Amino acid sequence: MLAFSRRQVLKLVPLDMNSTIEDLLKMLRRLIGENIELNFLPDLGLWKVNADRGQMEQVIVNLCVNARDAMSDGGLLSITTHNVQLDEEYCSQNDWARPGRYVRLDITDSGCGMDPETRAKIFEPFFTTKEQGRGTGLGLATVYGIVRQHEGMIHVYSEVGKGSRFSIYLPTTENAREEIPAEEQVSVPGGHETILLAEDDEPLRFLTTEMLKPAGYRVLVAVDGEDALRLYRDHEKEIDLLLLDVVMPKKGGRCVYDEICAVRPDIPCLFMSGYSENAVHTNFILNQGFKLIQKPFRSNDLLKMLREELDRL
Repeated sequence: MLAFSRRQVLKLVPLDMNSTIEDLLKMLRRLIGENIELNFLPDLGLWKVNADRGQMEQVIVNLCVNARDAMSDGGLLSITTHNVQLDEEYCSQNDWARPGRYVRLDITDSGCGMDPETRAKIFEPFFTTKEQGRGTGLGLATVYGIVRQHEGMIHVYSEVGKGSRFSIYLPTTENAREEIPAEEQVSVPGGHETILLAEDDEPLRFLTTEMLKPAGYRVLVAVDGEDALRLYRDHEKEIDLLLLDVVMPKKGGRCVYDEICAVRPDIPCLFMSGYSENAVHTNFILNQGFKLIQKPFRSNDLLKMLREELDRL
């Protein structure tokens, strides 16, 4: 679990979670499909939280994908926000809670639900109830790590056959230990090049694509290493840069790069990793002098590194 709750550099800003969710709704509806009804019920006058917007977006998308996967026959997905005050008495009866003022984000589905044994394991890295090839089991572990780093809490209620509710508690700006002023958004140049993106985690694959397309890039999307090689063979002359996850099913990012580099040694490449920098795969990439961006990342950071690699030649 340490690799997924590690300290990362956060860009904390006073964040309105209602507007953050509203900005994602169109993308979320595409992601969850037409057989699931998506409702958003915001609490008017919602307090602000100190949070990294990019990481909060990843939390929301991961939880919505998790809810979608629990409703294979369709259903209802509800997102709600609330201002809550947890007092000492409540926290004494709920050992996961800490007193204070929080914004609570609830993501509720009408899916299959979980038994207590499953619920106890869902935040463990690589734990998954999905069939082989349909996920790494890192999505909820990533959510857990992000929430913990924001000094927040996460609580899960679930009943088999009735559905699940994931509740995220984020400290308000009043509770946060260090309030960091909002930074001005720096415009990062985009481009018209074609990027081959290989990422097996669906929420991150979707979010990354949504970062690249508005910047003008054309994106070819692969779900694993073998898919990336197939796409490269089909679009060899069009691809300007490889954006590869380090660890993927079938073939990892380094294997994909090596095979492509054998026929095109000068192709720019940027690796992505959600593992700690001491992990074996990531360490090897860095030691070889390759560029690597740590997940979860912000849009501007990704676009800046891509532009640097594309302009290097």
